[in-house]
Amino acid sequence: MKARLPKGYGGGGAGNFQQIARQAQKMQEDMATATEELNNKEYSATAGGNAVKVTVTGEMIVKSIEIEPEVVDPDDVEMLSDLVMAAVNEALRSAAKDRDDTMESISGGLNLGAMGMGGLF
Repeated sequence: MKARLPKGYGGGGAGNFQQIARQAQKMQEDMATATEELNNKEYSATAGGNAVKVTVTGEMIVKSIEIEPEVVDPDDVEMLSDLVMAAVNEALRSAAKDRDDTMESISGGLNLGAMGMGGLF
């Protein structure tokens, strides 16, 4: 007895493969476009009630750090360091989350690391 696949599965041969290849190429193009757009975006975060503001790019590069003069206390450099670190980390988290959400929406949640798409991220 011969096994049958459900309707819509198999039987497509080369046509199905070409369609999948086109879809994969379109997804790769969409991801490249999204990566470029994300790299050009900026993400800002603050700490200490807006005493420290940090802006990073989508490429995870710190673009600016703004510090309100009233939080600069030579006797408490550690507090200022903590505020800067908190703002930097939050801005980087925002950039990473936006990148992850965008790529997931394009890929439909597929793990594309195994497909050699890692160079896009």
